[in-house]
Amino acid sequence: MKEKKRCPWCLKDDLYKEYHDKEWGTAVHDDQKLFEMLNLEGAQAGLSWYTVLTKRENYRKAFDNWDAKKIARYTPAKVEKLLQNEGIIRNRLKVEGAIKNAKAFLALQKEFGSFDRYIWQFVNYKPINNRHKTLKTVPAKTAESDAMSKDLQKRGFKFVGSTICYAYMQAMGMVNDHLVSCWKYPKK
Repeated sequence: MKEKKRCPWCLKDDLYKEYHDKEWGTAVHDDQKLFEMLNLEGAQAGLSWYTVLTKRENYRKAFDNWDAKKIARYTPAKVEKLLQNEGIIRNRLKVEGAIKNAKAFLALQKEFGSFDRYIWQFVNYKPINNRHKTLKTVPAKTAESDAMSKDLQKRGFKFVGSTICYAYMQAMGMVNDHLVSCWKYPKK
C-alpha cells in the first residue's frame, strides 16, 4: 500500500504523522483546545514541537486538562509541585506563564464572549490558504502573527511572540501551510 504524501516535517515517526494527519492545520473553534494549544506552543519556545508533543498527555494531567478556571487559581505551592513533574518542561517562567495566560484567557472570554471569537479576528474569521511548494517558502511569522502577538502581550499573555503565534495559527488551522503536494492540502 502506498504511503500518503505528507508535509516533510512530520515524517519523523507515527506520532508526528498522526498529529499532522488528524490535527495540524484543521480549523479549531473550541476555546479549551485553543487555550491548550496556545500554552503548548509557548512551552515549545527554545525547543522542538516534537518534544512538547511527546509530553502533551503529561501536560493535560498536570494542568487539570487545561481548565483555565482551575489554572488561574494555582498557588505558589502548585507551581513548585509542577516544577517537580518530570513529565512536563520544568521551566518556572513557562509554568508561571500558563497561569498568567489562564487569567488573561478568562478575561478575553468575558470581553468577547469566547476566546474563539477573539483569536480568529486576526485572520478575518476564515483560514488563510497559502500555496507553498517547499518548506523553504513557509514564513516563520507574518503581519497577522505580529498583530496577534502584540495584542496578546498587551493583554498579559506570556510566551506569545510572533513566531510562536504563527506556529499556533498553523496548528489551529487559521493558516493552511500544508504543502500543495500534501494529501491534506484542500484540492478544489
